[in-house]
Order: sequence, then structure tokens, then C-alpha cells
Amino acid sequence: MATRWSNYYARQVQDQEMRGLVEKELASLNVGIQIARLRERLGLSQTQLAARAGMSAPKISVLECSPKDAKLSTLIRIAQALGLGLKVEFVPEKSGKSRHAHVSA
Repeated sequence: MATRWSNYYARQVQDQEMRGLVEKELASLNVGIQIARLRERLGLSQTQLAARAGMSAPKISVLECSPKDAKLSTLIRIAQALGLGLKVEFVPEKSGKSRHAHVSA
């Protein structure tokens, strides 16, 4: 059964610009969710992870809830504190269309 929210969302993501903003936000939230799940899997509190990473617990909380514009160096510190490495990769956009000109190496 479609809700008013799902109908509204469907209308909004028909707009290319809005869809891009939504996808960017979802990708950002995914980073925070990954951090929280990995931390919980290791049985660590935010305070314990923060101590391992050399940062404050509120910083971990912000990264888990809204990791917008997280610095790569911060993500590396968190990965190391979790006993992991960090992999960053460029992937094709879901639409299959590039918004930028192709650059040959």
C-alpha cells in the first residue's frame, strides 16, 4: 500500500537534481551506518572507539549519524581503530550517464 510519504518521495526523485541530492545523502548515511555496525560488532561503545581513534565520543556520534564531509584522514583513523583498512573506489553512477566529459589518460 502506497503511503503519502512514498508517493511524495516518488514524485521528488523524478527530478534529476533532487535524485542526485538524495543519492548523495544516502551514500553519506551509508558510511555512518557502516561505522556504527562495525563498532557494535566489536562490542565497542562510541567512547571506546573514540579513545582508540584519538578523537572525542561526540565526533564518533556525529560521524555515525550524519557523516557529511568526513575527512578521509578521519575515516582512516576510525578504520585503523577498528582493526581494518579503508578502501575508497570510484564507481559508475547508477544512471550510467556521466555528467562530466570523459578524460583519457
